[in-house]
Order: sequence, then C-alpha cells, then structure tokens
Amino acid sequence: MISPTTIDQVFETARVEEVIGDFVQLKKAGSNFKGLSPFSDERSPSFMVSPVKQIWKDFSSGKGGNVVAFLMEHEHFTYPEAIKYLAKKYNIEVEETEQTNEQKEQQDERESLYLVSEFANSYFQKILHKTDQGKAIGLSYFKERGFTEDTIKKFDLGYSLDEWQAFTDEALKQGYKLEFLEKTGLTIVKEDKRFDRFKGRVMFPIKSMSGRVLGFGGRILINDKKAAKYVNSPESDIYHKSKVLYGIYHAKQSIAKEDNCYLVEGYTDVIQFHQTGIKNVVSSSGTALTPEQIRLINRLTKNITVLFDGDAAGMRASLRGIDLILEQGMNVKVCTFPEGEDPDSFAKQNTLEELSVYLIENAKDFIQFKASVLYEESKNDPIKKAETIRDIVNSISKIPDRIKKEIYIQECSKIMDISEEVLFSTLAQINKKDFKEADKQYKTEQRAFEVIKQQPVKKVDVQYVLERKIIEVLLLYGNRTEGFEDLILKENDKGQLILEPVINRAKVFEKIFLDLQDDEMEFTNPKFKTLYYTIIDTLNQNPEFQLKNFINSVDTDMANEITTILMEDERYALDDWERMHIFPKEKTQNVAQLVTETILSLRCFLIDQKVKEVQQKTIENKNNVNKSVLEEVKDYSGLKMLLSRKLNRAL
Repeated sequence: MISPTTIDQVFETARVEEVIGDFVQLKKAGSNFKGLSPFSDERSPSFMVSPVKQIWKDFSSGKGGNVVAFLMEHEHFTYPEAIKYLAKKYNIEVEETEQTNEQKEQQDERESLYLVSEFANSYFQKILHKTDQGKAIGLSYFKERGFTEDTIKKFDLGYSLDEWQAFTDEALKQGYKLEFLEKTGLTIVKEDKRFDRFKGRVMFPIKSMSGRVLGFGGRILINDKKAAKYVNSPESDIYHKSKVLYGIYHAKQSIAKEDNCYLVEGYTDVIQFHQTGIKNVVSSSGTALTPEQIRLINRLTKNITVLFDGDAAGMRASLRGIDLILEQGMNVKVCTFPEGEDPDSFAKQNTLEELSVYLIENAKDFIQFKASVLYEESKNDPIKKAETIRDIVNSISKIPDRIKKEIYIQECSKIMDISEEVLFSTLAQINKKDFKEADKQYKTEQRAFEVIKQQPVKKVDVQYVLERKIIEVLLLYGNRTEGFEDLILKENDKGQLILEPVINRAKVFEKIFLDLQDDEMEFTNPKFKTLYYTIIDTLNQNPEFQLKNFINSVDTDMANEITTILMEDERYALDDWERMHIFPKEKTQNVAQLVTETILSLRCFLIDQKVKEVQQKTIENKNNVNKSVLEEVKDYSGLKMLLSRKLNRAL
C-alpha cells in the first residue's frame, strides 16, 4: 500500500496540464487548454483541460476527472500505478509496503500481464549486463551497432539466453504464473512442453506512451534460414501492434516541441537517431502503418516526415502509408537516403548537424516524392504516365482540407506538365465515386436515423437542470462570501405592503443551505443529493476548502460526476468566441445574482408542480371541490407572483 502522505504529496505537486501534455498536444484556449480527444477519432478538438480546477473533460467520449483518472483511463493504470507514475515524474519518494506473492496473485489478469512483461524486461537487461553469454553475444552486438552504454540502458535493451527455457524457469521460480507467461507470448506452451519464444535473441522492449512495457521485439544473431530474423510478441490484452509505435515513450516530448515526427521502419533506426541527437523519431516496428498509429502521432503533431532507405521496392510498398497519413488530415513529407544507406547507417556516419541539414534539405513534398519514384518507371510510356498522374491525384483526393487540395493540384500540374483543368476533372471523378459510396452509406444511416426520429422527444427535466446548477455553484463558489439581496415585506405610510431590498452578507454555501432548508426542498436526483450533503459537510468542516483536494478525496464515480458538471461550460471555450470578437460574461462577475436566481427558479418550478398536483386532485374530485383547495391554489399563485417579481419575470 502507498502511504497517504505520498498520495497527498503527489496530488499537491502534479499538474494536470503537464501530465496530459505528455500524451496530447494541448493549445491555450483562454484560461484552459484544448486538444484532440485521445479516446476517439476526431479532427476538431473536444478535449478540455482546466489548470485552475486541475481537471479534464473529453466531450466526445464523456470521460473526465483528475490527473490520476486520466492515467487510469488512457494508460489503463491501476490507482497505485498512476500514483507511482506521477511520483516518478515529479521525483517524489514513494513510501509503501512491499507486495507479497499472495498479493501478486490477487492482481487482475491485465495487471498480471503487465507485471510479467516488466519482470521480463528487467530479466533480459540483467542477462545482457551480468552474464558471460549476455556480454559476449548480446552486448557485443549492440556495441558493434555503435550504441553506447547510456543508449543501451536508456532503451532497456537486453538479451535472452540461447537456452530452451531459461527465462521461463526463472519467472516460475519468482512466482509468476505460466498462464500469464503464455498469454504475453514470452513462453510457448505445447502439450506438456514449454520453451522461451525469444531464445538466443537480443531484446527490444516495446513501450506505451507512458513507458509501460507492452511486448518485445527480438532479433536473432546467428544465420539460421529456418528462423525469422525478427520476432515480435504476439497480440495480447496489453499489446496490439497496430496501435503501438516503437520509441513513442522517448520521443513524445520532442515530437510536440519540434512539431514534427520522423517515421522510420526499424528499432535500430530509432535508437541510432536518438543517440545522434534527433529524438522526435518513432517506428512502426516492421508492420504496415495503420490509422491507429497515425492518430497516436496526431495527438502530438500534425506533421510527419517519412524516412525511407534507398531500396526502390520498399519505397513503392510504403507509398500506401502516405495516403493513410493524408486521410487523417496530416501534413506529410518524405526523405530518402542514398542508395545502400538506411536511417541507422546514415545517422551513425554523420554528426547531429550534418544529419539535421540533410533531413531539412532532402525532405520532399509527397507529390514531388511520388512523382520522382513513379515517373522514372513511366516517363517513356504514355499509358504508365497517365496511371502515375491518376495515382498522385488519388492521393490528393484523400486530403480533407479543400484549400490544400487545390494547392497540391497546382503543384502536380507543374511537376507532371499537365493542365490544372484536367487534374481538377480527374479529382472530381474520383470525388464523385467516393461521394456515391459516401451517399450510399449516408442513406443507410439516414434510414436508421428516421426510425430513431420517430421516437418521442424526451422533455427537458427542469428540476434536474436546476439541482445540477446548485451543485456547480457550491463547487465553484461555495466558500465565497457575497452580498445577497433579500426583499422584505414592509408596510408603507399608506398601510400598503411593499417589497424593500435588504443586503445580507453570507457564505454562498450557507445561503443555499438555509434557503433550501427554509422551503424544505429536497434533491430528487440521488447522485446530486449525495453530492450536495457531501459538499455542505466538507465546507462546514473545512474553511480552507479547495476544489482540487475535494475531487481527489471522493470516489471515482462522484469525481467523474463533478468533472462533468464543472467542465460543461468549458465546452463553449472550444468554439473560441474571442476570435470572433464575442466576449461572454464571466460568471464570477455576479455570483450572488446567480445563486439567487437559481434558488428562486427552483422554488418557482416546485410551486408549479404543487399547483398541478392540486389541479389534478380537483379534476379527480370535481363534485367535491371545497373552499380550502381554491384558497391553496390562490396562495401558491400569490407566492409565484412574488417570486417572479424578485426574478424580474413577467407572469
């Protein structure tokens, strides 16, 4: 267990905008930050972070909470793991009692897979640095590749002994279950036999954006035609190769800072670039590039530079990845290395300055690149040239932005020496075909929507809205002292009853509590009722009430509800009204008025409900309507009139 002192220190130190900024590219939006949702596929920001309240809200998925909630949602951390991650980030010493083997067994399955992977990572490093076989074979290989000791340790590189079950035996000895060794793919089980998947290979741990070990890549060091050169961990509950990029953990901050990501093919390409000094580089780890991997980069930057070696066949195969990048609304450039060179070898032979200059000078626009690769094959064949042009226009059609499309058409016209009119016509044909398919899909969806539209429209629950507003006011301004205007009935010189305004100063939470208590008003929503009494009790006991501490002290469900309430208004900041010279009035300019109006509105609503009840009883007993019922309706109507005057409403 982690000590309460450590947890308090973590919450006190951690900044939600700094932590989330490691995973999502955030831009300033007034007093908040906004960015693309890390939980859904979108092109317009719907993710909001509030540094003042130290909470976040994702309007596309409905998720929200504090800094720990983000790590639990995004990285699938347990609560203790999220605390440890933050403690490590902010150099806070974690006080805890060590887990027993029994406690390890009680961890859920997913967590067990993570634990096994972390153990394997430590084991392979230990073998590399502490055993004769590891030093002679594994460490020698890495040093031959030009990797320094610091680089080897930074990327947690390791070695798996060339023995059939050395790793498996050690893992079982340490108390890890064979079930999870098999599910992570570290151990292969066949009937009554078991052996290590990565036997005799140098090891590259594949990490998530937060640094958790998800799986491994292993390279064989002997010439064996029957064995694959590289072997990756199989798919598991924690490792999905289509959603992971090698090196993203080490590259994320540099990608956001440089506003560009270099995309390479292999593990050693990433490591060599990093060692040379270019850190904003990731790899798809030998798999074909996927939309999920591109969206991972899209959280950090809109710009990708794809790096190819001089192999023409490999370049043609990789052209498909460029179209995928364009479809995601990203800006893409391509840089190739001289024939016989790849990113790894080229980075090894050049200084940081030489490599940086080369990348800048040789990065081509994707049209120039496609034209140069495809044109060479088709320059003497008119039919092939026409196919090349159509191929380029097809790539342009993937771009969502219409202005960019037009600019690229103009560029293509110059490079391929063909009129813009013909290219626009071709683009229109491609778009028409795409439109027909999209239209067909749209009509299918519309038919489903028509069925939904026939369903009765749900009415707005006024009491729910007002109760929610009271919770929001308590959370934001509960501890503030304000001057509240009350209207007191007094008799004037002529003997008439008039309303005279009187200003009384009070805490916001006291004003709300007393007003609701005077009218014996109860919350009808169970969540709001629990929240209301929890907040009132906390404010009563703690004069130094802080919203951040309060959110951290309640359970996950309540914290999520609080975040949803508090961040609802922040949704409108996503529209950037100030850019259109529209300046919404801040709530804090008149808190007293907000409190008074909310309470009075709730009272008016409840009076309406009471009058309807009385009217319904009158209808049911129309033959027995007594004078007291009529007087009750009259009294309620008079009270409603009085409240409406306070609210300055016409009745």
